[in-house]
Amino acid sequence: MTLAGSLTVFFRLPSLVTPFFGVISDRVDLRQIAIWAPAFTAVTMSLLGVAPDYFTVCFLLVCAGTSAAIFHVLGPVMIAQVGSRNLGKGMGIWMTGGEMARTVGPLIAVWAVSMWGFEGSYPIMGLGIIASMLLYLNLKDMSLVREKKTQDGSGEIWHTLRRVMIPLTGVMISRASLAATLTAFLPTYMVVTGRSLWVGGMSLAVLEFSGIVGTLFGGTLSDKVGRRTVLLAALPSSALLLLAFAHAPHWLQFPILLCLGCGIFVLTPVNLAIVQDHCGSHRGAATGVFMTIHFMSTAVITIFVGWLADLMGLESAFSVSALLGLAGIPIIFFLPKTPIVTEE
Repeated sequence: MTLAGSLTVFFRLPSLVTPFFGVISDRVDLRQIAIWAPAFTAVTMSLLGVAPDYFTVCFLLVCAGTSAAIFHVLGPVMIAQVGSRNLGKGMGIWMTGGEMARTVGPLIAVWAVSMWGFEGSYPIMGLGIIASMLLYLNLKDMSLVREKKTQDGSGEIWHTLRRVMIPLTGVMISRASLAATLTAFLPTYMVVTGRSLWVGGMSLAVLEFSGIVGTLFGGTLSDKVGRRTVLLAALPSSALLLLAFAHAPHWLQFPILLCLGCGIFVLTPVNLAIVQDHCGSHRGAATGVFMTIHFMSTAVITIFVGWLADLMGLESAFSVSALLGLAGIPIIFFLPKTPIVTEE
């Protein structure tokens, strides 16, 4: 079980170097890498079933994690270029695709394994290859870098980004205290409080489904009423709903989860839009830093909440997570108001 648990580490490890890929993407056109990343990820992940040993599995996961991390850096950069006037809407659609994949992907994987067995499920890689072919047809003529390429060094890049990244890190940690807690421990919480395993799985499905609605409309709403306004509404309401969920009777928990998913998953596309609003000509570097902070804060909070659950129980751990979410509210006021205008 320890070896199995460590597999996630190998897949997430390449996320630590996403800022470097981001810096490179501001100088070099990495469009082809972005286009074929889904195919590469699908092929390497689909070969896990035929891997002969543990070390081969780890190698395949590092390869898949690298291409996935690069895709998560380059995707928002391209969205920002084509949808600068509706940036929040673009990021909302981007995150909606991710939430739909998190909902449907496991079902497809279970179907493939039940049909062909784990060793024979590699034909599922065809979905990723088709996705890359569609990306190629639509993006082959698009440039990933601006005509005026940035030549700034790392010091100049950080000087531009720190104004938004320092306060945004606090907001992201508060967001992670809510989202990571639920996505990692919600089914377990339902079971240890007397519900069936089926109800535990359904609770996570309800959360993810409502998250699709939140990501789709949250970014668009931020285009109209402002990024900080949406954050000031979504973060405290989500924290209070998590606190209510931890102490609510069973019959009220599923309605709370529907509202919780909408509120929590609104935050990421809005945060992504804020990054693109204030990154100047360093879109790739900014997205790379954002994704690294996102993955690291999620991992740290998950471990922390697990430790709290061992120490005082899941209900108390959920309550502490809610309080951490509320702690991020004052930080929102330190986010810059005026976006940086750059020449296209």
